[in-house]
Amino acid sequence: MLIRYASIRDIPQIKRIAEETWPQAYATVIPQRQIDFMLKDMYSEEALETEFSDGRSFLIAETESEIIAFCSYYLKEPDVIRLPKLYVLPRLQRKGAGKKLIDTVAEIAKELGAGVLELNLNRNNPSLQFYLKMGFDIFCEEDIPYYEYVLKDYVMRKKLS
Repeated sequence: MLIRYASIRDIPQIKRIAEETWPQAYATVIPQRQIDFMLKDMYSEEALETEFSDGRSFLIAETESEIIAFCSYYLKEPDVIRLPKLYVLPRLQRKGAGKKLIDTVAEIAKELGAGVLELNLNRNNPSLQFYLKMGFDIFCEEDIPYYEYVLKDYVMRKKLS
C-alpha cells in the first residue's frame, strides 16, 4: 500500500470513497437525511476544491489497482495538526490503511514541530474504539451547530512523542 499526497485530479476518487463510506459509517449514528445533506455539503467537487485552495493537505492510500482511503489535515495551532477527514472503503477496513494514514500524518506533524493530532468524532460513532486503539484520548465534548443540525462530537487528541 502506497501513501501519497493527493492533488485536485484526485477529487473524483475522494468523493467516491466518501459516497461509499458515509452511508455505512453513519447509518446508525445520524439520520439518512443528514448523511445526504452533509455529503453534498462537504464532498461536492466545489467544496473539495475549496479545501485544496485553502491549503488543506490530502493524503491518499492506494493499492496497485485502486485508491482505497484518504485523509486531510492542516496546522490548526503551532502544536496541533487537525485531522478533519479519514475514510477507508468499507470493504477494505481493518486492513491497515487507516492506521497507515494516521501514522503518516503523525510523522508529518513531528516534522512540522507539532506534538498533537486532533480530530472530531461523533459521540455515537462505532469508530471510537479504533481511535482509542490508535492512541487518541477524548479531550472534550463539543456540540457544533451545523445548519439545521447539531453535531454531538468528541474532540479527540493523540500526543506525539
